[in-house]
Amino acid sequence: MVSAPSGTPDSGPLLAELVRHEGARILATLVRTVGSWTVAEDAVQEAVLAALRTWPRTGIPEDPRAWLGVAARRKAIDILRREQARAGKERQAGALLMLRDQPLEQVPDSTVRDDQLRLIFTCCHPALSLGNQVALALRTLCGLSLAQTAAVLLVSESAMAKRLTRTRQKITVARIPYAVPGDADLPTRVTAVCGVVHALFTAGHAPLGGARVQDVDVCAEAARLARLVHQLMPDEAAPAAVLALILFSESRRPARTDANGDVVLLPVQDRSRWDGRLIAEAEALLAGSLRRTGGMADAYQLQAAIAAEHARAGSYADTDWDEVVRLFGLLLSVAPSPAAALARAVAVAERAGPAAGLAALAGLPEDHRLYAVRAELLARQGHFEPAVADGIRSLTGGLTEPERRFREARLRAWRERLDASPTDP
Repeated sequence: MVSAPSGTPDSGPLLAELVRHEGARILATLVRTVGSWTVAEDAVQEAVLAALRTWPRTGIPEDPRAWLGVAARRKAIDILRREQARAGKERQAGALLMLRDQPLEQVPDSTVRDDQLRLIFTCCHPALSLGNQVALALRTLCGLSLAQTAAVLLVSESAMAKRLTRTRQKITVARIPYAVPGDADLPTRVTAVCGVVHALFTAGHAPLGGARVQDVDVCAEAARLARLVHQLMPDEAAPAAVLALILFSESRRPARTDANGDVVLLPVQDRSRWDGRLIAEAEALLAGSLRRTGGMADAYQLQAAIAAEHARAGSYADTDWDEVVRLFGLLLSVAPSPAAALARAVAVAERAGPAAGLAALAGLPEDHRLYAVRAELLARQGHFEPAVADGIRSLTGGLTEPERRFREARLRAWRERLDASPTDP
């Protein structure tokens, strides 16, 4: 996804918002018409730069999105004209005519009526690998930064940048059509679409920074898309499971922070603030999804089942940790990941004590999340010196401001306990 350059105080923030929310539609239309990701992205980027040069002098137009769309189309025409001397001259000339004559908002007919969802289905072309479909949609259509896309897909930024470059090159070389799929083709793309929606929610649920524990807007958009996919394909198991998982998580959102926006951990959350309506809906969705697969659970169903165990418990102490650990074991066998292994270690610690939890952490990739968990478990054992060391390490990752305040408060408490501990003679 293109981004708005900085340096223009009046138009910059508005333009950045426009690019995030409306740029995908403009970009997708250009890609579909021109058949080239590179041309379309360059055109939108040039339109953004033109707006930053023009708007400070002329003022922000009454309909800035329309201005941006027209400018992007003109820039695409300019780019195609410059490239007409290259190979593919006749095809590009045809694209010029289509681009000149086709209304920007024109889209093929489809039962997928929502613009954003239609674009995600379009982006999830089966000629691309599943991971590349998800990465391309998140970066190009969902407004996630390169860092966010890399984090949610558990790869480095450099690896993600290379993956996206190779994917765009494959689309160009193989001439993969960027067209809204017909209704008969939707089932072949639903797995990738569910992956995009789930990853989008994950990015909003655990942002890399900011003033809030969650990006509520991103989470709400993911929930909206999940509902639309389930409504579109109500007999498919995966959309129901993804929606159930999101609703279980969203049901607990009011209790995750206090009045000051500070973190409230699950053990001490006020469960009366959990949304019972969402929990009931999620439970029904999960049950229906499991019926469709004969009880053979996939990764989304298992994650939703774990969330359901927390929702069913009247208190933290009443949680069935044996079942939670069992479900995490199944999840790791179906879809192994460092995040799932870390969460299982936490559940093991709750079931069998901090020593068991620390043993379960052995061999896992070390990052700020693991440091935070290990510090807590060490502190429970009274080992405050290594807890402080890991607590310091846990501050090095991408944290929201409330998460940082919480970890710093824990670190201060452990230092106080360490200072108060008797020393050896």
